[in-house]
Amino acid sequence: MKALFLNCTLKKSSEKSNTRAFIDNASKIFNDLDVETEIVRICDYNIKFGTSSDEGDGDEWPKILEKIKNTDMLVLATPIWRGDRSSVIKMVAERMDGIMEEGNEEDGQYFTYNKVAGVMVDGNEDGAKKAIASIVFDLSEHGFSIPVNAFTYYVGEAGPGPSYIEAGGDKHEFTNNMMLLMVNNMVHLAKALKSNPYLTDVKKLEKKAAQMSSD
Repeated sequence: MKALFLNCTLKKSSEKSNTRAFIDNASKIFNDLDVETEIVRICDYNIKFGTSSDEGDGDEWPKILEKIKNTDMLVLATPIWRGDRSSVIKMVAERMDGIMEEGNEEDGQYFTYNKVAGVMVDGNEDGAKKAIASIVFDLSEHGFSIPVNAFTYYVGEAGPGPSYIEAGGDKHEFTNNMMLLMVNNMVHLAKALKSNPYLTDVKKLEKKAAQMSSD
């Protein structure tokens, strides 16, 4: 099985990222459960603004989308800026809208059906739960399955201060407990969906909804 992390920091790989340090600890837990991991830093790619799966003219979002197609589990990780998720992860959510226009021919399911997702948020100010709520909604709407406790966060003490690395966030018991729950529950659900995938016929239900709405 494979898990893909999308690091939605504002920094390129040449810069130190607290979010990357946070991801590294979760990656080790996946590895301990025999899950292969890959980490992608979104800012290293030329991703255009838009809501389709390919905005053309050098857009590199299709490369990211291909990685998502080839993974079993997706973890979106973001720092907090001004009490909210980063602009980078908002752009990712906008680009994922294209998924909803690309259901398969047989039953209309998106390729994300039977894929599992989780969320990681870090920073040195409040806003983690708000960010998680927004991201989880986006992931669910885009077709991912969200297991119980599929998130972990670290924000330190209220107000400006040290972030994950400097603050020793890797030793924070609550954060580590949530990280363990997130990873273990994601792996459990991913295995369950491999054995018992969704049978939802999206096209059939769309027709039924149209009939219900016209009666």
